[in-house]
Amino acid sequence: MLPPPDLTIRAARPQDAELLATLHGLPGFRLGTLQLPYKTPEEVRRRMDAAGDGLQLVAFAGNTLVGHAGLERYRGRRGHAAGIGMGVHDAWTGQGIGTRLLRELIDYGDNWLGLRRLELQVYTDNVPALALYRRHGFIVEGTLRAFALRDGVLVDALTMARLAG
Repeated sequence: MLPPPDLTIRAARPQDAELLATLHGLPGFRLGTLQLPYKTPEEVRRRMDAAGDGLQLVAFAGNTLVGHAGLERYRGRRGHAAGIGMGVHDAWTGQGIGTRLLRELIDYGDNWLGLRRLELQVYTDNVPALALYRRHGFIVEGTLRAFALRDGVLVDALTMARLAG
């Protein structure tokens, strides 16, 4: 599906913290991430400030925040690699927003940072995300059993990676 025609993707700014805290609190968004409920704008702002050698992107459809994605480059002997994470607003899934965000992260990592490896974790039951990552060259490298507590239950995740070139 094509993204909304007025979709804008840009770097996150400190003044986005309030909107990001609301986005992260949505049940569907939170279900696919490691986000905890009731995140405050101040917590979001602190995390943005601590991002270091990374990138935080936001996606807007008009004035509505519809997605968030991030890339965090590793250091030292893992400087060729980065971890990524992303999520889309509950009411805006299936509209190509995740695809656009992921493409921007891949382009940034490959063409601007010269990264050779992007990696992520995704819950085993997140079928749409798994399909998205596979379409963009991510391959399952393993299963992380009892990876995270979600709604009172320990759930598994897959670790996936994409090697450039």
